[in-house]
Amino acid sequence: MAIPILEIEDLSVDRGTYPAVEQVSLTLNAGTNTAIVGPNGAGKSTLIESVLGIVPRRTGEVFILGHPLTRKAKLDQRVRQQVAYLPQNFLFDRRIPIQVEEFVALGWHRLGVQFPWSHQKQCRLAVEEALARVDALSLRHKPISKLSGGETKRILLSYCLVRPRRLLILDEAPAGLDIRSESDFYQLLHQLKTEQGWAILQISHDLDMVRRHCDRIFDSVRGAQSRDLF
Repeated sequence: MAIPILEIEDLSVDRGTYPAVEQVSLTLNAGTNTAIVGPNGAGKSTLIESVLGIVPRRTGEVFILGHPLTRKAKLDQRVRQQVAYLPQNFLFDRRIPIQVEEFVALGWHRLGVQFPWSHQKQCRLAVEEALARVDALSLRHKPISKLSGGETKRILLSYCLVRPRRLLILDEAPAGLDIRSESDFYQLLHQLKTEQGWAILQISHDLDMVRRHCDRIFDSVRGAQSRDLF
């Protein structure tokens, strides 16, 4: 039996003294696209931030590829590299002089590991392929400080694509994209899911998008899942 990509068991998370998430359980298998829906303030972002280890949890367990995310120790680096996160808003210091291709290359390199020069060609090819998949190869020499909102989203996705992953977590990721870019974005997610077996977990307020592209829905208020949305 295949190990789930993500397992959440009875997860509870506080924001200060407020219980933002209460006893949530959720399982994601390979090749699925799950949407988290619910009104503002229902704990959707808190849920995924806890899964990512950004926000500490009060109770419950989180397993990624069968490995536990403990409260004190971080995930093994090899497991963390299987997880990609695309936030709703990407905040950075626009004074940093970094080009698009340099930024995407950061997603290819393993943190704390020095690659030999023979790997630089492999990295360059991976960056070019990732940029091409989001129709952004023409932006590779552009400073990230000069990107539009839609261009920034595409570059962030290419950062996620530059290495093989197993889990992609999205927080209202298509926000800021035009209609064509949004359509291309969801087509790429479908390919990642069906051809490469990625598990996708995304927050969305667009119920029409959820019906068209997602396999499962998780209601952050009711804590209920539904299969076969189509």
